[in-house]
Amino acid sequence: MKKYICTNCGYVYDPETGDPMGDIPPGTAFEALPDEWVCPMCYAPKSSFDEME
Repeated sequence: MKKYICTNCGYVYDPETGDPMGDIPPGTAFEALPDEWVCPMCYAPKSSFDEME
């Protein structure tokens, strides 16, 4: 699964880790995150993330 980076603060969403602060379990692909999910560091919307190479 691919990692995604927040263009606002640099937080990296790693699907293998999930988002414990947002109750997102490990193994959750970025595409499967709820539309209302936001960056746990700066609260930027999901649309502010870019796929990492």
